[in-house]
Amino acid sequence: MCETIVGRRVAVLAERDFEDLELYYPLLRLKEAGAEVKVVGLAGPSYLSKHGYPVNVDLTIDQARPEDFDAVVIPGGWAPDFLRRSQAVCTFVRHMWEMGKVVAAICHAGHVLVSAGILPGRTVTCVAAIRDDVVNAGAKYVDQEVVVDGNLITSRTPSDLPAFCRAIMRALS
Repeated sequence: MCETIVGRRVAVLAERDFEDLELYYPLLRLKEAGAEVKVVGLAGPSYLSKHGYPVNVDLTIDQARPEDFDAVVIPGGWAPDFLRRSQAVCTFVRHMWEMGKVVAAICHAGHVLVSAGILPGRTVTCVAAIRDDVVNAGAKYVDQEVVVDGNLITSRTPSDLPAFCRAIMRALS
């Protein structure tokens, strides 16, 4: 299956201590399929992953506009705990979701969905460590590799990345 998403624009959120695979796997896979991918951070110019790998920021969250993107990907790691504290990030994610654009979150990225206020009534998955958080935010939790609920796509851990990226690509094609 060789889907192409040429012309689609995707924001990948970044902050310090992101999970390496959960940022780089979607970023590279989406680029490979023809999407224009921008790394969006709180400030920049770069962040280090949990394992010390850098990623350069293309735009700050104050420069990013939801109307300029078709999707946002939120990687896990410890980065979501920093991202969720930013009102600008929460507003960006909430507006993407309200506009019917793809919002994709993996692992601990469910914390951003909680803080953005988009989980009530949604069915999602996430890393087991934050299951209670998403349930308390009003979501129904299921333990499976990927869950698609409308324009919301969620996965649990790095081992789910192939299914996670396939779901994002399907949603964008």
